[in-house]
Formats: sequence, C-alpha cells, structure tokens
Amino acid sequence: MASANGPARVLVVDDSVTVRRSAELFLQQGGYEVVLAEDGFDALAKVGQHRPDLIFCDVMMPRLDGYQTCAILKQCATYANIPVVMLSSKDGVFDKARGKIAGAADYLTKPFSKKEILFAAASSTMPMVVGSGGSYADTKNSDR
Repeated sequence: MASANGPARVLVVDDSVTVRRSAELFLQQGGYEVVLAEDGFDALAKVGQHRPDLIFCDVMMPRLDGYQTCAILKQCATYANIPVVMLSSKDGVFDKARGKIAGAADYLTKPFSKKEILFAAASSTMPMVVGSGGSYADTKNSDR
C-alpha cells in the first residue's frame, strides 16, 4: 500500500464514470493515491505524468482498448515493470488468457467489491510470499 515515498499511486482506466468513481473511492479508502483516465490514450499520457505503481485497466474502451494499452506499456522499457490488472465484465478463459498475452499481471471481473479491488491492489504492489499461491481470485467467492 504505502512505500517509503508515501502511498502507492494507482491509475484507474475505464470509460465508465461509475466504475472509475467506485474504484477511486475504494482505493482511496484503502490508502492509495488514485489517478483517473477515461481511455487508453488518456492512460498513456497520464502514465508519463504520474508514474503509477499499479494500473487497473478496463478491457473494452473506445479508441484504444485495454489489451492494446497494456501491450503498448509493456513494450516500453520505462513502464514495462508497472503491474497492470485488467478490468472486465467478461469472465472467460479466453479473455483472461488474452490479458496475460498482453502482459497483464492479473484480471479482475466487474462488478468488483471493495475487498476484491483492494486485495488485487495489495497483491500487485507487494511481492507475494513464495509458494503462497494467493491471488485476488481467492476473494471472489468470499464475503464481499
């Protein structure tokens, strides 16, 4: 969550104002600094300006979708190490595999709860304990 330089900075990219606002509220309550972007092009500009520690990126957006945005970031040495968690209402194996191919660290299905997004943020910004096998998916069927 917090680093030696203050709270972790999270970029939330989604074309839905409702999703952006929900994610912002949940993440701020979890102690994160939040930057918002409304599409992939906006995200690419804000990554350069704000240097986030983590990116939550919607899959289906106009102009530049989440897979393309993630792939562009992963091809740039400056940003390749920033973990990207894909956000989507699609829950299929193909969709998750496509996110991994683009370079995503994880995949979170919408609608998400506060617990789910905070767990995904924590597990993406902190090194996992070797052998823990933990994932935000472990929280999917637990109490929201």
